[in-house]
Amino acid sequence: MKKITYLLMIIACLSTSSCKKFLETDPKDFISPENYYQTEEHLNLALNGVYVPLYSRPVYGSVYSARMNMCADEAFYARQEIGMRTNSHGTGDAELEGLWKAMYTGIDRANALLANLHKPAMDEGKRQIIRGQALFLRGYYYFMLVQNFGGVPLVLQPTASPQSIEVPRSSVAEVYAQIVKDMEESENLVQPIRILGFGGKISRSAVRGILARVNLYMAGYPLNDASRYAEASKWARKVIDDTEATHALNPDYKNIFIRYANDTYDVAESIWEAEFYGNNSNSNNTFGNIGSLIGMPAANATVGVAYGMHQVTAKLYRKYEAGDDRRDWNISTFAYNATTGAKVFLAQALLDNPSNTSIYGRYAAKFRREYEVVTPKIAYNTPQNFPILRYSDVLLMYAEAETQAKGLVSAEAIEAVNKIRRRAWSSGIKAIAVTNGGTGYTTAPTVNIAGAGGAIATATIIAGSVTSVTLSPDPVTGAGVARGKYTAAPAITFSGGSGSGAAAIASVYKTEDANLTTAQTASKDSFMEVIRDERMRELAYEALRKPDLIRWGMYLPEMKQTLSMMQSDNAAQALTQPWYLLTYENVAERNLLYPIPSHEVTLNQSLVQNPGW
Repeated sequence: MKKITYLLMIIACLSTSSCKKFLETDPKDFISPENYYQTEEHLNLALNGVYVPLYSRPVYGSVYSARMNMCADEAFYARQEIGMRTNSHGTGDAELEGLWKAMYTGIDRANALLANLHKPAMDEGKRQIIRGQALFLRGYYYFMLVQNFGGVPLVLQPTASPQSIEVPRSSVAEVYAQIVKDMEESENLVQPIRILGFGGKISRSAVRGILARVNLYMAGYPLNDASRYAEASKWARKVIDDTEATHALNPDYKNIFIRYANDTYDVAESIWEAEFYGNNSNSNNTFGNIGSLIGMPAANATVGVAYGMHQVTAKLYRKYEAGDDRRDWNISTFAYNATTGAKVFLAQALLDNPSNTSIYGRYAAKFRREYEVVTPKIAYNTPQNFPILRYSDVLLMYAEAETQAKGLVSAEAIEAVNKIRRRAWSSGIKAIAVTNGGTGYTTAPTVNIAGAGGAIATATIIAGSVTSVTLSPDPVTGAGVARGKYTAAPAITFSGGSGSGAAAIASVYKTEDANLTTAQTASKDSFMEVIRDERMRELAYEALRKPDLIRWGMYLPEMKQTLSMMQSDNAAQALTQPWYLLTYENVAERNLLYPIPSHEVTLNQSLVQNPGW
């Protein structure tokens, strides 16, 4: 909350049509606010400066996405560390202070831009587009603050001097009221997403989707204002019903995250994403750590060196049902060879029926460096974008809000969830059963699978007969089952091996099997349990699980349940180190909020520290 020195940021759009990295930045000069904001260009540069803290290392670049909000029951930090990732931080934590400062830097830049917006002579429509983005971003910075720190000082004018920092905390309700005011005012000022053409800046769809999220959080802990469910439903519905935006799910779940890595936009699904680019090879880069911290470990420079700092919980693994393709994308099924970069798949037994302990040795795999196109691939620094709002999240928010607002389970809410589940479902081979082993085989015969579905399998023989058929791992996900895509069960035949008579039949997964059962939708309570689980499956590692658990009032019990599960599974022994349990052992009531950084409490004597800190 100190006086902000304004860095001029330049727009550096790439020549390719698929990439509009408008936040690639290069500091050029320092100009006092009194002499600035004189032209349309000045306003656009100042607007870029409002975006920059959000896409910086303390926020989506690393700390907020890969540290703070990975502190939940979907994955654990697989390193020995005292800090936010293990719920063992204090009030002086440097990363925590960095987040607080980044939020207020963004707020102060937004305030300064809004205060000087009237200065240049320019097209009024363009001025209002800038105003809408600045209002929304100010609201979003406050949204991140109130989620994590509770009531915070509301500062709505530019900071005049380092002395003007004695601002007391506003209540949670007051902060949310300002957030809603700013965001609602911005809705019809910003551009529709199809006109904007990419997900790195604020569009009308982003405003509406985030307003759905804001209202859902207001309906939950700590405000518990149930009247906000209807508002959340309304805003989500605006995204769903927007015939101009035509939002839709990407038919291939893994392709969403491949696009984040290779910088290809998909505004139908990815409504708002944190922009990163470059490899730290020069000053015109805005890189993050996505894929390096949240991702599979790799020591090969061609794949991209990554550290695999987050390993999965068996709780997340067990949430996925048979046939759900998301599991083997979100949870690693192979390792990269350090020399060649080749994929070394887990043993078939570990793919098909992993032991309780072995699950904990697998990694959060959603963000994969192998798909990056910026070279050379520098260790730690990555160009991968990070999802802030996806259409699947909007559908799930709608289903939750509509159900809570009306107190019943509607057909529309069920279908919103089913769309996501059907997109996730396999149409691959479920199993191949040997119906006749045949005779006389001296070597394993070739397994022929009819059609162009892509599945590959091998036969095993004992005493001249075929005893089993094993599907080969999928070359992308590593899945050992559900390989390929089929509209019906393919015919299986055998050739070679010097024998004859072997026969087998295949069964396949069907998309309609993804639809929720009558029991799952029979009551509001059963349907809400489905939604909570579906959010965990769909949105794993997207910085939403911890906030979800907190707003549902479930963070403490779910973390303790995860600890109990890990102890029961003997996870600590499997991982050889007891500190992997620290995140769950340390969690307490005070962890529902982060402490106000001690540096800020020292500077601002009006601040009162959060309970327990």
